Amino acid sequence: MKKCWKFAKAKAAKTGELYLYGPIASETWYGDEVTPKQFKDDLEALGDIETLNIFLNSVGGDVWAGWAIHSMLARVQAQKNLYIDGIAASIATVIAMAADKIFMAKNALFMIHNAWTYTIGNAEDHRKAIELLVRVDDVARDLYAKKTGKDADEIRAMMDAETWLSADEALAAGFAN
Repeated sequence: MKKCWKFAKAKAAKTGELYLYGPIASETWYGDEVTPKQFKDDLEALGDIETLNIFLNSVGGDVWAGWAIHSMLARVQAQKNLYIDGIAASIATVIAMAADKIFMAKNALFMIHNAWTYTIGNAEDHRKAIELLVRVDDVARDLYAKKTGKDADEIRAMMDAETWLSADEALAAGFAN
């Protein structure tokens, strides 16, 4: 199976590297998606490390898969340094929130927005979907607020506006170090 990420022991002792490139998915269709199960297996294979360097380039994808990956990274006891090499958008930005330090290339972008979905069905089905989307947005908003120190209402306004940030803007807003 083709993967869009790679874990590797770095040359420095007790340092692991993770390349998280590609869409976030709950299952693989094309072999280049990042899925929680494959991610977990590769993360565990790193063994005992003191530092984990994460290199990210993803437009996002599946919320549930992204939350699982965020949770796995948050549990890692090592120092987590995340480098946004090209883009961190949508759920990929939530994954980034698990890092201790976030660095962005000057040519990278960081985008947050409200969750979206497709629904079919009657009015009640659509109401339930709206309620779920609001809950998903609330969770993401709280993670962003905790990381940046910004007020939840300010984060909500940024998400409502579908905010695209350059490296300098992300640094100023507290999304990057």
